[in-house]
Amino acid sequence: MLSNEVLGEAFSRVRGVVHSAVDDASVGVLTHRADAEANTIAWLVWHLSRVQDDHVAELLGEEQVWNSGGWAERFDLPFEPRATGYGQSADEVAALRAGAELLGLYYDAVHARTMAYLGTLRDEDFDRIVDPSWNPPVTLAVRLVSILADDLQHAGQASYARGLAKRAGL
Repeated sequence: MLSNEVLGEAFSRVRGVVHSAVDDASVGVLTHRADAEANTIAWLVWHLSRVQDDHVAELLGEEQVWNSGGWAERFDLPFEPRATGYGQSADEVAALRAGAELLGLYYDAVHARTMAYLGTLRDEDFDRIVDPSWNPPVTLAVRLVSILADDLQHAGQASYARGLAKRAGL
């Protein structure tokens, strides 16, 4: 199995976890918080999608799906258009009240682009430096694993939050 195939398999597993967290969930479930500071399923899925979109677009040297696909308008959030969720406050987390279909469709658009990009890569591409500002410089392989690790963490949190919402009777 080639490196891009391994990464494709891993990103596909993230997709499965994302959909198990959002599919058929009401806005009440998607916005349930374990406490006043906790992230919601909606915010976690939006955030992991935005970070993946941002980073893959940068690797491609192209516009984010968020903008080119009209997702910013569909979500109509009270954030800066470039916001990815990094450093957002509890109030900003609460402001994201998207439904399951919108979250799933945006995630799927980002996922499709990521999978298409992975399909273009050869093993020798993974050593390419994509960010020389770090010591050591960040390679394409390291960046993709970083995106994947962040996605897995947040998808797992969303799945856990879905369980908490269910236990709360939602």
